[in-house]
Amino acid sequence: MKKLAAPLLALTLALTSTAAMAGGPVVVVEEGQPEVVAETPRSGWIVPVVVGLVVLCAIACGNDDEVRSPG
Repeated sequence: MKKLAAPLLALTLALTSTAAMAGGPVVVVEEGQPEVVAETPRSGWIVPVVVGLVVLCAIACGNDDEVRSPG
């Protein structure tokens, strides 16, 4: 019986331990979201300057047409 028990025990351990001992603990580490930093626009002053120049030009140029009174 000892001749039969030893190989049977070895076969049982070999078949059951491979699935039970396969791999290791799975550790899931969540990575943080990357921080998105918006840069300040370099051309932030261009639009107000252009609008200001257009308004100054409109004021300075004015309307050169003479207004004629009726009659």
